[in-house]
Amino acid sequence: MLLFAANRVVRALLVILFATFLVVALLSIAPGSLAVTLLGDAATPDAIADLEARLGLDEPLWEQYSSWLGDAVTGDLGTSLRTRQDVLDAVVERLPVTLELALLALVIALLVAVPMALLAANRPGSLVDRVSTFLASVGLALPAFVVAPVLVYFLSLKAGLFPVAGWERIGDGLGDNLHHALLPAIGVAIPEIAAFQRLLRTDLDSTLHEDFISAARARGMPSGYVLWRHALRPSSFSLVTLAGISFGRLLGGTVIVEAVFSLPGLGSLIAGSISARDVIMVQGAVAFIVVAYVVLNTLVDIGYGFLDPRVRREAVR
Repeated sequence: MLLFAANRVVRALLVILFATFLVVALLSIAPGSLAVTLLGDAATPDAIADLEARLGLDEPLWEQYSSWLGDAVTGDLGTSLRTRQDVLDAVVERLPVTLELALLALVIALLVAVPMALLAANRPGSLVDRVSTFLASVGLALPAFVVAPVLVYFLSLKAGLFPVAGWERIGDGLGDNLHHALLPAIGVAIPEIAAFQRLLRTDLDSTLHEDFISAARARGMPSGYVLWRHALRPSSFSLVTLAGISFGRLLGGTVIVEAVFSLPGLGSLIAGSISARDVIMVQGAVAFIVVAYVVLNTLVDIGYGFLDPRVRREAVR
């Protein structure tokens, strides 16, 4: 197990180094002069040269990256060009909103998808199975930029069940917080519900044809008991992996939903920084999300190997 975990950690470090190198390299490979973009066409050559020196753009790419990496490992992701705020402080300030939104969306997706998959697998080919499969296909085809405005229109503007925009922190009251967070979380969760349902339904169908399931049924066990007690656990390995990957992806994938609902999270921070051409903030925030995504995926990978010894054996060959 230690060898398997060490293998995954080394891979994660290599991925982080490569991904963060690409993030830093974007400043150098972007067309045109970044300094001119920030200062405007009327900037003097001396002002442009001074800004390029402050940003390290006059150095070779490998020196830029080594300098950035040396600062990043100490927690220094730079300072915003627009607000003069420390990038890490800005990320930490916005992170709780994005974390809550991603976690709530993941919980909603699992609470809806697992029963849907169980009901469909219990009666394959039935109306329930066909309807849930159809809904899953629709959910997969609906991107967030379509789902979010539709939810706002029908559930906020028409029904008045949720606020149109804004955010209340947990410290100001859990009820108010959930009232503002639930609708955006549903918008994020809908594609995840579809993916989770399809995956678990497929794995359950395969598990239900195994010999130990036939033996359980031959002993007269009710089909519902067999499904919950014997089939769900061995069918959930892939779902656990996908859920972990989805959570990491959602940390950086809520930009549109946060923009639609005016939520003060990482997504809106990155979107606002792009509009303001605050490249240092964008660079630091994206690098933070990349590292968080890789770390979460690595932990899920190690946990999956712990649950299923076959994965460990294949990985160390």
